[in-house]
Amino acid sequence: MSLPILVLNGPNLNLLGTREPEIYGRTTLDDIRALAEARAKTHGLSADFRQSNEEGELVSWIQGARTKASGIIINAAAYTHTSVAILDALLACGLPVIEVHLSNIFKREEFRHHSFVSRASTGVICGFGAQGYELAIDALANILSKAKPA
Repeated sequence: MSLPILVLNGPNLNLLGTREPEIYGRTTLDDIRALAEARAKTHGLSADFRQSNEEGELVSWIQGARTKASGIIINAAAYTHTSVAILDALLACGLPVIEVHLSNIFKREEFRHHSFVSRASTGVICGFGAQGYELAIDALANILSKAKPA
C-alpha cells in the first residue's frame, strides 16, 4: 500500500457543524473525516486526517509529509489568505497538493479572494461543501496513479 494522503485542516474547522452553518453547513469535521477516509479507501489509499488551530503545527506536518505521505489535501482556512509559512512549506515538500474550501471563497469578502496556498497547489476545489474533500481525493488519486512507474 502506498503512503497515506495527508488531509490538513486549519483554524476553526474543528467548529464545523455549529460555526456559521449558513456558510459552512451542518456537516462536522468528524463527518468529513469519515467521508474522506471512505473515499480514499475506494482508491486503495488511506487518509491521515488532521486539524490544528496552530500555524506552526500545520507547517511541521507539511514538512513531515515529505517522507510520510503521497500527497496533501489542505483546507488552510484563514491561513489560506495570510500564511507565507504554509506556502513555503508546501513548495518545499515536493508533493502534489490539492487546496479545498467548503465555501466559494470568490463569492465572499474580498480579502478571501487571495490564496497563498494556491501557488503551491495542483488544483483548487471550492464551494462544494464536504463533497469538495471527496473531489480532492479523487483528483489526488488520479494524479498519484499517473505518477506510478509502469
